[in-house]
Amino acid sequence: MNTLYPLKFQPVFKDKIWGGRKIKEVLGMDYGKLPNCGEAWVVSGVEGNPTLVSNGFLTGNELNELVSIYMGDLVGDEVYEKFGDEFPLLIKYIDASDWLSIQVHPDDELAAKRRIGRGKTEMWYIMEAEKESELISGFSKKVNKETYKKYLNESRLKEILNFEKAEKGDVFFIPAGRVHALGPGILLAEIQQTSDTTYRIYDWDRIDASGMKRDLHTEKALDAIDFEVAGEYKTRYKPEKNKTVSLVQCPQFTTNLLEYDRPMKKNFEELDSFVIYMGIEGQSTLKWPDGEEEINTGEAVVLPNIINQIELKPTGTAKLLEIYLA
Repeated sequence: MNTLYPLKFQPVFKDKIWGGRKIKEVLGMDYGKLPNCGEAWVVSGVEGNPTLVSNGFLTGNELNELVSIYMGDLVGDEVYEKFGDEFPLLIKYIDASDWLSIQVHPDDELAAKRRIGRGKTEMWYIMEAEKESELISGFSKKVNKETYKKYLNESRLKEILNFEKAEKGDVFFIPAGRVHALGPGILLAEIQQTSDTTYRIYDWDRIDASGMKRDLHTEKALDAIDFEVAGEYKTRYKPEKNKTVSLVQCPQFTTNLLEYDRPMKKNFEELDSFVIYMGIEGQSTLKWPDGEEEINTGEAVVLPNIINQIELKPTGTAKLLEIYLA
């Protein structure tokens, strides 16, 4: 069997009613004849939407096929034991030129109960935000199911939601159960569990291309919503050059930020997991004992568990997100 190497994938592009053109114009991805593009799935094992390898001798293979062949060598022994042949994370770039629907995702427990695979905890790293861009994360005051239903039925939901200004470099952790929505003018990197289950609560009374309103999942969402108020919705972190800066640590994933202008050596001997690098700014080169691979802004590379010594070399200054399962 040929040796595993850092893997890149052909993105799966998603035409969305709220999508824009930044995935092409800023990130340089060609999404073909789509009128616009809301999402580029750059690492996906989601059923029906797998990403195919685009580099090296494994070109054309689906991600989950490789998990089933290489198992722990690719994803880590414990990860394989827990998730089997399904790659556990979905990695995307999202461009919002209009409001996304106000929505919520179920947690693992509710998803298992409803037999819809896994729940969906996610995080956002804001790569670009136009002036006055906003997003919704959670509630602005404590409500219960009855109060929430009252505000929803009276079309006053916005009055109890927490609006946040979005700026470049902001991080928002969105645990399963938290009501949320992205606003226009935001380009971001999203890390989430492998799940495509979204319960749409409110869609701004929008009409799609065929003159229809999109379906809402009012009842399904009720049992998924966490009605508590968080102390703070934005993730606080202190940027530091040439250091590994922790952004999010949760059972579903760990995400760090690397902003660096000189080479960084990494040793993953103690880690039983794959590592993903997402290009957030600039250009980097990932070197491992048998070769090297470029990581441009808007790209992602999956480093197999079997490779545990690497060097990251920036061209000028670069920013990467580093993601793995702890």
